[in-house]
Amino acid sequence: MTDWEWDPTLFSGSAAHYADGRMAYPAEVAEAIGAELGLDGTGRLLDVGCGPGSLTLSLAPRFAEAVGVDADADMLAEARRRAEAAGVSNVTWRHLRAEELPAGLGSFRTAVFAQSFHWMDRSLVAQKVRDMLEPGGVWVHVSASTHRGWIVDETLPLPRPPWEDVDALVAAYLGPVRRAGQGFLAGGTAGGEEAVMREAGYRGPVRITVDTGSVVERSAEAIVSAVFSLSYAAPHLFGDRLDEFAADLRALLGKASPTGRFAERLSPIEAALWRP
Repeated sequence: MTDWEWDPTLFSGSAAHYADGRMAYPAEVAEAIGAELGLDGTGRLLDVGCGPGSLTLSLAPRFAEAVGVDADADMLAEARRRAEAAGVSNVTWRHLRAEELPAGLGSFRTAVFAQSFHWMDRSLVAQKVRDMLEPGGVWVHVSASTHRGWIVDETLPLPRPPWEDVDALVAAYLGPVRRAGQGFLAGGTAGGEEAVMREAGYRGPVRITVDTGSVVERSAEAIVSAVFSLSYAAPHLFGDRLDEFAADLRALLGKASPTGRFAERLSPIEAALWRP
């Protein structure tokens, strides 16, 4: 990832696909974080790289106020729409990159990064957010895979989505090297979060794992949206071949499940809690 640079097209066109394409975080995730941190409806939450508010809206009722930050304006528009639909009124949405923090946002009891930290200048952001946490504040790093389910050798009530074939189709259109915005991620996104956090002066982590064991039924159209919600298959990457790709993807899914219905087991979700 050393040669890759962030650019505003990273998730261009993807925001509208999140609601249908990404599986929702189970309520148990917010419950587990709330229980571990003793959340009681007070304090402030900062969600960095909040996207369309997927986790923000679940956690916000456990705080007096929440702020969602994202670099993609369309993601924030979707977050506002979802907040209004859910009746969540204590969230402020800010369009800015994590590297631009603190941006006058003040201090926070909790900062959460859900499937977002790897897109940032992690050393810089870790230090900036550390200075924004109030005494006793906690950084929560959530690792999850919500676009697809857990790969388990078991019989499910419906066919699984043919993810390997889907990835092969994406590669046939966009090439074998993973795309990301206007660049490429030959080795995938960066790992090693623990080393970054310790270098920035954090202690921990305390780990929480939520595994509901839920089997989720998904439609073919939900899988199409899941694909378009991914950075490496964002709609803009296909250019004038977008409709052609979408037709081929639907044909592939139709062959895998003539009924247009699929089943997947929700992957375990881990939250790592770090304290400065």
